[in-house]
Amino acid sequence: MAQSSSKRWRLTVLLLPLIAFLLLVVFLLRGLFSDPTELSSALVGKPVPAFSVPDIYDTSVIYSEQVLKGRPLLLNVWATWCPTCRAEHAYLNQLAAQGVYIVGLNYKDDSRSKALNWLTTLGDPYQLNLFDASGRVAIEFGVYGAPETFVIDAQGRIRYRHVGDVNERVWQQVLGPLYSELMREYERSSQADEEQQ
Repeated sequence: MAQSSSKRWRLTVLLLPLIAFLLLVVFLLRGLFSDPTELSSALVGKPVPAFSVPDIYDTSVIYSEQVLKGRPLLLNVWATWCPTCRAEHAYLNQLAAQGVYIVGLNYKDDSRSKALNWLTTLGDPYQLNLFDASGRVAIEFGVYGAPETFVIDAQGRIRYRHVGDVNERVWQQVLGPLYSELMREYERSSQADEEQQ
């Protein structure tokens, strides 16, 4: 009986590392096939959070969450210290030239003058530019870092969150189709409102 118990103990000791190894492999494989740009957001499907921040150009102008309502738009979180933001900036300029409505949220820049120089030098694709020096607004949106882009509908609800740069592939495959769909809904709704008046 002691021998049987000893064999079971040895078998258990031998199997534990194997089981731990298999669990680790499953965990790593799951991570390997996940998309890091698709972080889930508790805010998707919900209204944008309340905020109050100044305009980057004129700090006496204060914006609230109301500026993110009324039409579909992209809210792009960017910063001058972010190399990926610089990489995506030219593409954002292209989208703005095509009529895509983009609001910028400048995130945790230590100086407004750096951000203003960035926009002067690289172009300003934003219809509005919010200055979030403390990062509080970004925290309310659940931002992990820059760049991040939110697709927001005309009612001010967050419809999608993209982590990472906006580039042609991301626009063609994900953001563009969603933005176009929201624009069609918005235009149909606006047309129906006009016909009722």
